[in-house]
Amino acid sequence: MPGAGRAAGVRRLRPQPSEEPPAQEEDQNLLLAAAYVSDAQYNRNVPFETSPRAIRLYYFYNHWTMQVAIYFFICVDLSLALFEEPALFPLPFLATSLAEVLCLTAFFGRLVHFAKVTPQMVFWKDTKNICIMVTIVLTLIDLIIYGSLEAVNVHSVRWSRALRPVFLINFPESRQIRRTFRSIRNTLPDILYVFLLFMFSVLMFSLMALKLFGDRGLKTVEGLPYFTNILDIVFELYVLVTTANSPDVMMPAYNFNWWYCLYFITYTIINTYIFMSVFLAVVYNNYRKHLKNEIRKLAYLKRHKMIEAFNILKVKVGTEFVVMEAQWRRLAKVVAPHISSPHLELLLRISDEGQKGHVDKVNFLRLADLLNIQVVTINIRRHPLEDWMPRVYRSSASLLVQRMVQHRIFVWVYDVIILINAIFIALDERNPFISYAEWLFLSLYIIEILLKLYTYEPRAYFGRRQFWNWFDTLIIIAALVATVANTTIQSARKYNSQQILDIVLILRILRLLRIIVSIQRFRVIVTTLINIGPTILTFGGLVLVVYYVFAIIGMEAFHGKVRFSDPNFTSPDALVCGNPALKDSAFARDRYCKNNFNDLASSFIVLMELTVVNQWHILAGGFALVTHQAAKLYFIGFHIVVVILIVNIFIAFILEAFFVAYSLEKSEVETAIEKKIQELGVGIQEEEMQDGKLVDNVDAKDSGFSGDDGDNKRKDLKGLYFRIASKKYRTVDALLQQMFESEIAPEEEGPSLDEILNFSPGDLWKMMTIWNIQHDVKKFTPHIQMRKPGETTHGYKTKCSVQHVGPPHSCLWLLHARTAE
Repeated sequence: MPGAGRAAGVRRLRPQPSEEPPAQEEDQNLLLAAAYVSDAQYNRNVPFETSPRAIRLYYFYNHWTMQVAIYFFICVDLSLALFEEPALFPLPFLATSLAEVLCLTAFFGRLVHFAKVTPQMVFWKDTKNICIMVTIVLTLIDLIIYGSLEAVNVHSVRWSRALRPVFLINFPESRQIRRTFRSIRNTLPDILYVFLLFMFSVLMFSLMALKLFGDRGLKTVEGLPYFTNILDIVFELYVLVTTANSPDVMMPAYNFNWWYCLYFITYTIINTYIFMSVFLAVVYNNYRKHLKNEIRKLAYLKRHKMIEAFNILKVKVGTEFVVMEAQWRRLAKVVAPHISSPHLELLLRISDEGQKGHVDKVNFLRLADLLNIQVVTINIRRHPLEDWMPRVYRSSASLLVQRMVQHRIFVWVYDVIILINAIFIALDERNPFISYAEWLFLSLYIIEILLKLYTYEPRAYFGRRQFWNWFDTLIIIAALVATVANTTIQSARKYNSQQILDIVLILRILRLLRIIVSIQRFRVIVTTLINIGPTILTFGGLVLVVYYVFAIIGMEAFHGKVRFSDPNFTSPDALVCGNPALKDSAFARDRYCKNNFNDLASSFIVLMELTVVNQWHILAGGFALVTHQAAKLYFIGFHIVVVILIVNIFIAFILEAFFVAYSLEKSEVETAIEKKIQELGVGIQEEEMQDGKLVDNVDAKDSGFSGDDGDNKRKDLKGLYFRIASKKYRTVDALLQQMFESEIAPEEEGPSLDEILNFSPGDLWKMMTIWNIQHDVKKFTPHIQMRKPGETTHGYKTKCSVQHVGPPHSCLWLLHARTAE
């Protein structure tokens, strides 16, 4: 078949069209084009064969049921650690091993399915596939060896359990987690130099401490020698960087001589504040650079896929290539089979601006974005009271009440009431006056909701997207029910329910969150946090992988070494956490016995405590006492990987996410597609809904389109309007990709696919520099000079530091340092 054995995502040769292509070939081309558009829509970068059979398998591979199934088996595989020794819920080895073999079979089947849709050369060169196969083989070998030894009552280590996150990372569905790991890998070289310099500083200060305090005969609080062993000194000073042992580690020297505090102050300033800040700066700068590199790759890959789809369906009309309207409709229905006909008509009106019966290349390339935009129909409704008693509802007194509720002063008055309520919540509620005041505030809140329901149409007020209205109402109703229940119980004088009282107190405090609803800037910040929530959860997969690996290693190394007993037990064994090696240790004195690695859940809790870093040296010292002092390397390694690297990347991730999402909210950025929808005269901005301008008589439905005249609808606010509610742009990657795509000219096809896949951050910078120079010369005019290579300007010798552009024997030179002569 034409195109068989070639990678669609890598390079594809168009089949030679015949004079009258058969319907079957036309359908196959349509499916192939739809696969490209779907990949562009969901940012997939999976090279696939172009044969009809491979395309059908590729559609099945991307079906949501297959993705749910693979994630189900990944979750089952990871959760097996809860049932394996050391187990939170013990199960026989045969049961867990059969479950693991079943998961491995599912993983292998998914891999075989992937191999059927990708070219063999591409499949075997992909390191993800090799990692999955090697992990499956190693897991089976470990299962056989462990099961054989268990059969003869010989205990061994299940080392392959630490490899289970490989399946979560390497399947194509987890591309965002892999992207984060790639950013970490690319960031490591720069971090390594800073870390080596940091460790050199720690060692230098350790040697100074050994010489300053080693021969002074100082003792710690426990009566142990103070700073006499270089390894102990390095560990204590490393802990001091986290401030977990400050000022305890300083006190023996400080008590001996006041001047010795200068040593610790200098150490803290250099290593805690300077080096840790440098770590964050290096991590953030490199993460941001590599993230934008990934995003630019996605943007160009998306453009490349849409161009491939256009080349498959294009026909020549006049002097340009276009896609006919009928083919465009069929393509959109294949990519989005559940799209309604009115919605499809709306998208076609945007794509075929001149109603010419075809879609040109520039508008065709926007199809993936169009399908990513959710169109919500706004149905203009009248208030039920206006139908039931129109004379009363339209009376002058009723209209006055409605205008008062809609006025901004109404919101300000309730803002003041909320602040006064906050003061009363902080006072002693046993005072009868305070108790009566709570009823007054609750009554005022109920009156507010009733007035709003009287003014605004109820179905619109409680629409699907009116989150703050729902939140406000539910908090008040719950507080009312809990307060009435608590008062009823107290009036019976039989008993006082502490649980209900706790609920009442919590709901009273939650009422203060109404301030977020009232103050616009607060609402913007919280909405931004909600918008980046899904992306934060994606990043949580990285933390899960690291925690899981360290938890498995910790269980194999430390399980059973520390045992927890009931706090009421006073037996000698309970006081030392079941291990005599912990006698008189800070670990036992602080009753840290429950901080152990005896099961997966307890291990995760210990790792969380280590991430917080407070008292982490006590935990490390305790497990070092029950095993070996080398065990401290496990805890130091965890701190380096998680606290220094992962947490700093998480901070960089949150900063970048918040900056992008928050700036978008502040500037009210709209894509060109959204603007076009508004230009059709059938759009209502989401901000108008949030500000209450139309909330008195509108209702949100699913997507649809009305052919009524938009001008007439705007005049009398009757009929259907449309609001843009894009969900696909609510992730950081999508937002950055959207911003980068705005910098690419509509007619720009970009580099070849091989060049895109081999981009480095430097290549992308050079490419964007050249593009900006070529497309916006005026912007760079004060800083650009045309010179021949070697010609000097302002004392600087010109040379092409970027890719050569312009006429032969010349280069476009960016003057990096234009100083006054």
